[in-house]
Amino acid sequence: MAEIRVVHYLNQFFGQIGGEEKADIAPLKQDGPVGPGLALQQALDPDMKIVGTVICGDSYFNENTETALNEIIEMIAGYKPDIVVAGPGFNAGRYGMACGAVCKAVQERLNIPALTGLYEENPGTDMYKKEVYIVKTGNSAAQMRKAIPAMAKLAVKLAKGQPIGSPDEEGYFAKGIRKNVFHEKRGSTRAVDMLVAKLKGEPFKTEYPMPVFDRVKPRPAVKDLSKAKIALVTSGGIVPKGNPDRIESSSASKYGKYDITGVNDLTAETYETAHGGYDPVYANQDADRVLPVDVLREMEKEGIIGSLHNVFYTTVGNGTSVANSKKFAHEIALELKEAGVDAIILTST
Repeated sequence: MAEIRVVHYLNQFFGQIGGEEKADIAPLKQDGPVGPGLALQQALDPDMKIVGTVICGDSYFNENTETALNEIIEMIAGYKPDIVVAGPGFNAGRYGMACGAVCKAVQERLNIPALTGLYEENPGTDMYKKEVYIVKTGNSAAQMRKAIPAMAKLAVKLAKGQPIGSPDEEGYFAKGIRKNVFHEKRGSTRAVDMLVAKLKGEPFKTEYPMPVFDRVKPRPAVKDLSKAKIALVTSGGIVPKGNPDRIESSSASKYGKYDITGVNDLTAETYETAHGGYDPVYANQDADRVLPVDVLREMEKEGIIGSLHNVFYTTVGNGTSVANSKKFAHEIALELKEAGVDAIILTST
């Protein structure tokens, strides 16, 4: 039986190069399995072999996507693989975006199957689930032992051209593809059965799940703005010149907080945007266009608001995971509450 050649894509951390300090490394390759690839190799069928591993830094990929993809695809093609496996990327936003993009490019440029594994809230999941097989994983590497066998099972089927079952059967995110099947009961009967089960409080499973969105109850309006302490928070990426905390241009893993005591205007010489999802020219010319410190200082002087909080909080919303966003919001809100802030103005791009 002919050997099935597999190439594995990893980021700098799982590729055992280093952590965030190595996130800007350009693509490189290494023969054979590396890191989680060792477990993947064991989980694959005996006739499947990981012939090479391609590794790229998360920051390098997301800041140089087109260049990185070209370099990565060239390296992958050099191994003449039959299938490519990326990740798993769990809930790592930049890594997930890279895994999805690599798999999509492999399918389109090399015309071979590819798959990855991501958490449901990873931005890469929403971006690529309709084009790429993405196996459902937990939100951290602690779930590696569950993720690898699930990915290997699907990789075997894809590589050998075996029939792929439904998302529930195989454990991947629905791709939005509908298939006609014959059912022993007609649709109206199934619908009534589900309704009856729901009325009885019995378990049932819908055939057409609807998306679920968070609903946030609004707070009462500020009673007297002239006495209120107002804080600024932005997902527009406004940072001091030079981006001292190195907030990522997409799929942010951190936020920054900066003192604006005595600052009345965000000038082009002192502030800029780290955001990679919109044209930065106008924000870099005048960061007040995204974070209106100048206007709020005027309102402060005129007594329209009581005061502007002396610290603003900033991150990048471009591709940032829901989980990280919620984490940032919780931490920021606690600090602002302790600081006696009455209201927050949250700006975007």
